Amino acid sequence: MSPLAEPPLLVLLAALLGLTVGSFLNVVIHRLPKILEAGWLAECAELRGEPPPAAERLTLATPRSRCPHCGHGISALENIPVISYLMLRGRCRACRARISPRYPLVELTAGLFAACAAWHFGAGWAGAGAMLFLWSMIALAFIDLDTQLLPDGITLPLLWAGLLLNLGGTFASIEDAVIGAAAGYLSLWSVYWLFKLVTGKEGMGHGDFKLLAAIGAWLGWQMLPLTILASSLVGAVVGASLIVFARHGRSIPIPFGPYLAAAGIIALFWGKPLTQHYLGLF
Repeated sequence: MSPLAEPPLLVLLAALLGLTVGSFLNVVIHRLPKILEAGWLAECAELRGEPPPAAERLTLATPRSRCPHCGHGISALENIPVISYLMLRGRCRACRARISPRYPLVELTAGLFAACAAWHFGAGWAGAGAMLFLWSMIALAFIDLDTQLLPDGITLPLLWAGLLLNLGGTFASIEDAVIGAAAGYLSLWSVYWLFKLVTGKEGMGHGDFKLLAAIGAWLGWQMLPLTILASSLVGAVVGASLIVFARHGRSIPIPFGPYLAAAGIIALFWGKPLTQHYLGLF
C-alpha cells in the first residue's frame, strides 16, 4: 500500500504543503496588484509618447522579500511559515517594526484548506484540483479586500483549469462545466447592466463575473444558485454590519469577491448535499 493511501499521513503532508504555498500566496497578494499597476502606468506612458516611469523591477520572484519599514532582507530562517512569526514575536528582527498577523493567517488558512481537501477528496486529481481551487480563492479574496481588484492573471487561468480538469468529470461533467462558466459570467453580467440602467451606477466589477464563471467551470452550473445565494446573504450581513457598527459609508464600495470565494468554498465541499437537502424541502 502506498504511504499516501494512509489518510493521516496524506492530510499531514497536504497541510505542510499548504503552509509553504501560503507563504507564496502572501507574496502574490502583496505584489501582484503592484505589478499590474506598474504595467498600467507603463502602458499609459507609452500611449502618451513618454518614457516609462522609473521604478524598481518587481516580479513574484524578485527582489527578495524584505521589511517594508527598514528594507531588511528576510532570510530563509525568518521565512518559515508561522514558526518564524512566532519566534520573532510578530516583529522585524532588524527594526522591531510590527509584522501584520495576516501573514501567518494566510499561511494557516492555506494549510488548513489543503488538509481538508486531502481528507475530503483523497489523493489524485480531485484532491490536487481542490487545493488549487482553494489557494486561488484565498489569493483572490485578500487581493480584492486590499485593492477591489480580481486580477485576470488568476481568474482566467482558474477558469480554463476548471474546464480542463472536468474533461474527465473530476467535479462535474464537461457539459455542466461549460454551461457553468457561461452561466456564471452572464448571470452577474446581466445584474451589472440592469443595475447600471436603473441607477446609472456600477454595482460590481467585471472581475466578479469572471470569478463566478471560474466557479461554474469547476463545480458545474448546478452549484451556481447556491454560490450566488450564499455570497449575497453573507455580503448583505457583513455590509449591513459595517454600516451599523463600523460606520462604513453607504457610498464606499464593498468588495464582493471575498463573499463569492467563500461561497465557492462552501459549494466545493458541501454543495451537492446542501442543494439536495434544499430541493428535498419541495
